[in-house]
Amino acid sequence: MAPSTDATAAPSAGGSGEVIKIVSSLPRTGSSKGQTDTIVNAIQQRLAEANNQVCDGQFTLEYEDMDDATAAAGKWDAAQEASNANSAAADEDVMVYIGTFNSGAAQISIPILNQAGLVMISPANTYPGLTKPGKGDEGEPEKYFPTGKPNYTRVVPADDLQGAAAANFAQSIDITKVYILDDTELYGKGIADVFEATATEIGIEVVGRDSIDGKAADYRALAAKILDAAPDMVYYGGITQNNAGQLWKDIRGEGFEGAMMGPDGIAETAFLEAAGDAAEGTYTTFGGLPGDQLEGAGAEWYASYTAEFGTVEPYTSYGYEAANVAIAAIESVCQKDRAAILDAVFATKDFEGILGTWSFDENGDTSLTAMSVSQVKGDAFEFIEVTE
Repeated sequence: MAPSTDATAAPSAGGSGEVIKIVSSLPRTGSSKGQTDTIVNAIQQRLAEANNQVCDGQFTLEYEDMDDATAAAGKWDAAQEASNANSAAADEDVMVYIGTFNSGAAQISIPILNQAGLVMISPANTYPGLTKPGKGDEGEPEKYFPTGKPNYTRVVPADDLQGAAAANFAQSIDITKVYILDDTELYGKGIADVFEATATEIGIEVVGRDSIDGKAADYRALAAKILDAAPDMVYYGGITQNNAGQLWKDIRGEGFEGAMMGPDGIAETAFLEAAGDAAEGTYTTFGGLPGDQLEGAGAEWYASYTAEFGTVEPYTSYGYEAANVAIAAIESVCQKDRAAILDAVFATKDFEGILGTWSFDENGDTSLTAMSVSQVKGDAFEFIEVTE
């Protein structure tokens, strides 16, 4: 089914009483749920800290947790994301859309919400072409903004930074030959492309490049092909939900003893569960810092969150920061007005949040550039270093 981009253009002011709604659209079904549970917890935590109100009680904040995944897909679904975006656009009380989690889903909803003048704040999208001219496919990102005015922001650094950081780290651990895989999705292929370009530029030999079928029963033939190419490292650009666990099991099962690495798309508990013992030693990059590495207000937040909810996932803090920015923007205008709130979000400068002090640029990208590298040891990701 082709997703609709016909949004109901909501008026800039109006709705029922003094309610302002913040919605999120995240994959709440399938193995991403463990990650997104923590994002939703963090959003609700920030709203609770504000007593679910803004502007000295002038407006009551309501929150709706939307699922953009389906049981049939086991991950995000284009038609479901389009439905969520159209629903939010048509609801005159909705002033902020926190999402999406997957970059491919953002391609669907940005144009819908753009026509409705509704600001998006993503806690997790990292594909560069959503915001950065010249960093994605032809026509990106302009084609996502039919009104001509961007409405999309993200609080996490993009993959043009993460993919390069991963290749540079590989070189730092003496990798000279790499075999690159991707899951064909916008995010996975995009970050694999950046990794490949950077690896080639810095002198790492790319001995193979393949895309995988995320629904394949096994990858033994591919694993044999990889062994024949004799790389020092296998790099996978993709997400856990596209069968990364089976991929790891088969590559290790065929006898590959070199390094294995992936991006933030596998930096989650779901990957450890899916890959089992084959995950041991895997390097992962993440566009930012793990929660337990945050300082100042971030360290205070980490202590508060873990005391109330337990373990954090990589994007937990970014869910909190997305809500943090949304509330600050609403507070700065104290109007139930999508255009005013959108402008206020884009005007975010020197914001003192839990991630540090940062700003949005004119494209909606964060000024934060720190990347972190971790390694799987036992049943956890162990932080190694920060890289830029």
